[in-house]
Amino acid sequence: MKKILFLAFLAILISPCTNAQQFSKAIGIRGGLSSGFEYRFYTDDINSYKILLSARNQSTQLTILKEFHQYDVAGFSDQLVFVFGIGVHAGFERWRQKHYNTNHTWYKTKTSFITGLDGLAALEYTFTELPLCAGVEVKPYFNVWGRKTLDIELFDFAFTLKYLF
Repeated sequence: MKKILFLAFLAILISPCTNAQQFSKAIGIRGGLSSGFEYRFYTDDINSYKILLSARNQSTQLTILKEFHQYDVAGFSDQLVFVFGIGVHAGFERWRQKHYNTNHTWYKTKTSFITGLDGLAALEYTFTELPLCAGVEVKPYFNVWGRKTLDIELFDFAFTLKYLF
């Protein structure tokens, strides 16, 4: 009898944790062309905001994205989610510029402010047993200010892993 009461008590304690939609925030890593750390907070089940601190090509950037979540994409599992969004980024870019003289060549390090627009398309899988989410995403970006004016990168693919809380 004590075992049954203990198991019933344990089931009552664990049951609120088993609902997949209980989380409101996520923190994770992104590995790709723009690798870094990300923080996501959900405003409701289908909307969220992502803040990404990333590094690419000797630059550091802060990206803020508004995301939309579409559940039941595959028709067989609501754990697979399609995420799409739009946002902006700003940061600093550094590069080495080559200079010539009649007798020798030297490099000078230059730094520039960089800003632009970002898009996002991702497929994410949320594990029901663990508070983890793994995904594959593409984040095309368009620099409007920086070393190269109007620089476009369409294929910024990455793998992501997030802890949900």
